[in-house]
Amino acid sequence: MAAFITLAVMGLLLGLGLAISADYLKVEVDQRVQTISDMLPQYNCGACGYPGCAGFAEGIVEGKVEKLSDCKPGKDEHYNPILEYIKDHPNPDGSIIKVIK
Repeated sequence: MAAFITLAVMGLLLGLGLAISADYLKVEVDQRVQTISDMLPQYNCGACGYPGCAGFAEGIVEGKVEKLSDCKPGKDEHYNPILEYIKDHPNPDGSIIKVIK
């Protein structure tokens, strides 16, 4: 019976520790990265110089990408929706991401 109580207390303490640390260790994710990544061709070829379409999308949101045409397999059907999305969803400080076709 002592082993059962010991395991129950340990489980309770560890669960409480995990619940508290989840608040302090959570990672804020910019939803614009996922949305822009979904708009890209999804070849994940790396021809743009980034590790796949998600990396390229992250570069766009961070302002590191200057031209969408760096995505070699992309076409205007991919670029135009991204440009419109960027105009409608500025950075948290209100600035617009500067990127061209």
